[in-house]
Amino acid sequence: MSATTRPSAPTPTAPGGLPLIGHAHRLARDPLPFITSLRRYGSVVRIRIGPSPAYVVTDPALTRRVLVTEAAHFPKGGRIIDALRLFFGDGLATIADGEAHLRNRRLIQPMFNKSHIADRGDAMIRQVRAMVEAWPQGAPRDVYADMNATTLAAFLVALFGTDLPDRLESEFTSLMPEIMEGTIRQTILPSWITGLPLPANRAHAARVARLRALIDQAIDHHVHRAAHPGTDGTGAVPAQCPHAPAPPTRQAGLFAALLTAETPLSRRQLQDEVITLLTGAIETTGTTLAWALYEISRDPGTERLLRDELALVCAGRPLRHEDLDRLVHARRVLQEAIRKYGPAWMVTRTASRDIELGGHRIPEGADVVWSPYLHQHDPEVFPAPDVFDPDRWAPDRSQATRGSFLAFGDGRRKCIGENFAWTELQIILATILQTWPRIGVTSAAPSAQAVVTVKPDKLMMTFSSEASG
Repeated sequence: MSATTRPSAPTPTAPGGLPLIGHAHRLARDPLPFITSLRRYGSVVRIRIGPSPAYVVTDPALTRRVLVTEAAHFPKGGRIIDALRLFFGDGLATIADGEAHLRNRRLIQPMFNKSHIADRGDAMIRQVRAMVEAWPQGAPRDVYADMNATTLAAFLVALFGTDLPDRLESEFTSLMPEIMEGTIRQTILPSWITGLPLPANRAHAARVARLRALIDQAIDHHVHRAAHPGTDGTGAVPAQCPHAPAPPTRQAGLFAALLTAETPLSRRQLQDEVITLLTGAIETTGTTLAWALYEISRDPGTERLLRDELALVCAGRPLRHEDLDRLVHARRVLQEAIRKYGPAWMVTRTASRDIELGGHRIPEGADVVWSPYLHQHDPEVFPAPDVFDPDRWAPDRSQATRGSFLAFGDGRRKCIGENFAWTELQIILATILQTWPRIGVTSAAPSAQAVVTVKPDKLMMTFSSEASG
């Protein structure tokens, strides 16, 4: 509902705010219990982040108004988006609402349709299998780091194709975890700290600059290969023994669609979009996979169902892309991991003018906060929300959750890569279970740590060829 002359109801303020810092100490110390506790105070609850007020929407119907029906009055913005935009530019996830966003979204959307993704599915499977098979048997591994690395490698194949030079792939792989860590730091620290010429701030800026240089090199490599097919990227034709088997067919990546678009993007715009795609693809997908593996390892029944499903669908052969739609239980396990652990826990919009929301007046310029984690832990929609229950997503039960599962957002800013995310999640989970008959946790039960995503603080697991139970 737009602005109204009716008197607005007083907006409740969350208890526990402190002078100067407001509720920042709660957001830093126990963010997940704090954000979910706000539901008990009303459908819109006022908190303070430092001296600035923010309005947390706890009712999914009102969140839908913010994201869909009245999205024009709640453009993308706020503290988190502003911090990301400072370093990553105007990619699709951070660019302000308007013509530029609509133009870029129309340009990028075809990259993520099902046929484009399917064309690259088997190349992604080969990349993931090569990485997963290389893990030493029985050695404890940092699963969160492994999932981020595997996700990045698969996404690089999908984005840049199968001919990205090894040196570029290696540097992307080593650089991205440091950039993600620095990005998280930039979003949670006060802006006056992140703006100082401190060593950590300078290092983060230098890494982002290096990432942009790598993207330029990847673009140049693609352009050269397109102009000189059959070369090794330097202009030379590789020597080939006449009796040697033919090399695997090189396949263009999703990014080729941007480079050949009728209305091309500038180099800076291309950089911004690639950075957005990389950061969006890694952290959320890697986090979901780490939690899914943890939950599977705790539940022999769920693990057995997944392995039986894989055996039935694949019939003893390696996974293929066309198998994914038949992995129904795997999809439910992944969706429940997304529901239980977020992965995003706090997202912001900005009120473009004074506006009424659920009977409460939101002043122009105020941050409006919505939380997928809060909605996905509503006990009225998801009974026993802290219990991991993949059967919530069976057809006879999932209809009741409509409107409260918001992990990919909604409306015109809904995640453009949702189809790709499901493909990548299923490929990696299925490949791990096919490759390793036994998995087990060797560390203490992880705690959920809310930064940009809700990630495990520490999760060590072993993978073995010895079949379980």
